[in-house]
Amino acid sequence: MNLLWPYIVLILLGCGWGLTIPLTVISVSTDLGHLGLIFWQFFIITVLFGLRQIYFKRPLSLTKNSLKIFCVIAFIGTLFPNSASLFAASYLPGGVLSILIATVPMFAFPIALFLGIDRFRFSRLLGIVFGFLGVYLLIAPKTALPDPSVAWVIPIALIAPLFYGLEGNFVSKIGTGQNSPIEVLLGASIIGCFITFPLALLLNQFVDPFVTWDTAHYALVLSSVIHGLVYATYVWLVTKTGSVFSAQVSYFVTFAGVIWSMVILNEVHSYFIWISLICMVLGMALVKPRTETEKL
Repeated sequence: MNLLWPYIVLILLGCGWGLTIPLTVISVSTDLGHLGLIFWQFFIITVLFGLRQIYFKRPLSLTKNSLKIFCVIAFIGTLFPNSASLFAASYLPGGVLSILIATVPMFAFPIALFLGIDRFRFSRLLGIVFGFLGVYLLIAPKTALPDPSVAWVIPIALIAPLFYGLEGNFVSKIGTGQNSPIEVLLGASIIGCFITFPLALLLNQFVDPFVTWDTAHYALVLSSVIHGLVYATYVWLVTKTGSVFSAQVSYFVTFAGVIWSMVILNEVHSYFIWISLICMVLGMALVKPRTETEKL
């Protein structure tokens, strides 16, 4: 059992994160404003992690360096990618979004090469090729998507994994100062609240919680709570098993997102999407995190 528990946790994390994908599709199925949705995501994470910090009596660092890190993560880790994801979720099936999120390592690797924090390997280049072959299989064949006219949204959906790749490299290059990953996410969420709240009001996108709730409201709250809990557990798993093992959660997120979307949203996929999924898995397997012996 001691050898199995990390895999059990990994699968549960993947299932949890994968569940947030169809919930996101549901949350944008009505006229709820995207900025309003992002504000409440920030707010719920702030409450969850804020209560954790209060319980453990750990004040949040407010140094100049910490605030800079919080601001960067708020923008490139949540605001920009979530805006793209929410827009894309208005048009694309949850299964397709699950497959596209698997391109994070395909973006992260060339960025890492450019920043000089990783080294070139042919296998990783081949992984990028497989990853974007998967994207091509979603765009090119006319029968790949249920509605071929929305293929133009796929490049917009790829903005999210691009920024997640940037975020990972930023943390790897700059670090998080004296802050834990949870403290960074909390600080970023607090700043995100101050940014998105006035913007949502100004652009008439604020989501009023004091109305009769529909499915989209419940989906928003559930996905935000799941994300916060899963993220906290993921950070704990990294401390127990290391980043290389924990990074394998991406496989389970992709698979779970596709399956959850089929179960919850009744999605039916063409064989092009299944082939695309296989290409993405091969790409993730080849563009995998560095081991200790590979570090520069």
